[in-house]
Amino acid sequence: MAGSTRGAARPGFSESAKPRKTKATETTTRTSVARGEARPDASRRAIRRPALRAVRALDPVAQAASLLAECGITLDGPAPTDLQVHDRRFFGRVLAHGSLGLGESYMDGWWDVECLEGFLARLLEARLDARLRTFDDRLMNWRARVFDLQTPRRALAVARRHYDIGNDLFAAMLGRRLVYSCGYWRDADGLDAAQEAKLDLVCRKLGLRPGMRVLDVGCGWGDALAFAAERYGVSGVGVTLSVEQAEGARARCRRWPIEIRVADYRTLDERFDAVYSIGMFEHVGPRHHREYFEVVRRCLAARGLSLLHTIGTNEAPARQDPWIARYVFPNSAIPAARQVAQALEGLFVVEDWHNFGQDYETTLRAWRDNIERAWRRLPDYDERFRRMWRYYLGASIAQFHTRRLQLWQLVLSADGIPGGYVAPR
Repeated sequence: MAGSTRGAARPGFSESAKPRKTKATETTTRTSVARGEARPDASRRAIRRPALRAVRALDPVAQAASLLAECGITLDGPAPTDLQVHDRRFFGRVLAHGSLGLGESYMDGWWDVECLEGFLARLLEARLDARLRTFDDRLMNWRARVFDLQTPRRALAVARRHYDIGNDLFAAMLGRRLVYSCGYWRDADGLDAAQEAKLDLVCRKLGLRPGMRVLDVGCGWGDALAFAAERYGVSGVGVTLSVEQAEGARARCRRWPIEIRVADYRTLDERFDAVYSIGMFEHVGPRHHREYFEVVRRCLAARGLSLLHTIGTNEAPARQDPWIARYVFPNSAIPAARQVAQALEGLFVVEDWHNFGQDYETTLRAWRDNIERAWRRLPDYDERFRRMWRYYLGASIAQFHTRRLQLWQLVLSADGIPGGYVAPR
């Protein structure tokens, strides 16, 4: 079971083959080279650069082999993280297009690896993604700086591209509860238990009681609202941009006093005793972080609490991966702690900031195991889609394994809880 493997040794994550770092040192300036001599202070002003420059003159296969060797990876080697290349066009494609070329060539069947997440984790640990910047990366960053990618119209893109793929796919992957966010594995022994533990943690942090009315911003398939209504006696409203999710949420919540709306969160203007968002803030975008918190503030009762459950990154501005943007989550932006703190400043008191990002790796592994067992029951998804989905989950596992990504739960109050807030765990 997914929960029983935490802490155990996993293929591809051994300590015996850590990435080897190779650096080249440039000790002369253009002027000193022209004079045929080094400046006296050249050694003190030396610029140490990665070895990427040293291999640019090699052919694509040699370049790729050299870079992979720095990550402890051997072409066509015997280790679970060693790359098995089936099409030699792979090398030029990856060197030209970086992450996008790596993911697309995997989708096309040009390469395989026994432990996909372990292979990708080694690339991240060696920071190869930062060193091999391509035109695709620069274009993605330029678009994020110049355009507002999270307007109401563009916000629909992720709903249509990802969440409307098909309820059958998510039902097969997510388990008994259709909860598409990190589980809480502290005392759980399986995926369903971890998701129920997460939902209960949210309810306890918000102090839900019978008769309260709650708002779920980005309600997905409605399981959080259904859980809160069944276990804590609340009523509520859930909003989503996904028509597929809304239909599923209405079916799951029909037994309780819950209303599901297909609406943009920015249109909300009514009072609730508690407001929460689980796994939606990643789609808000830094241009709209402040607007999100302003909406929550105007919808939250004076003594109410709000909970934000979001993936977070270690630095800002976070660069969206071109492959993820094209095939999985268009127009999304994972927030950094500084961005969140600045956006809520003056609107809320942060009562608690809880990080359990390590649990997302375990959750993703459980999802991956579920969907791999289920593919034969899902004939509408072809082999290229299956490889795309496998790569998406493997890349996500690698990001959380290497601690590039975190999972935060923030508890917020409008003016501070008198006497202080004791956070449940």
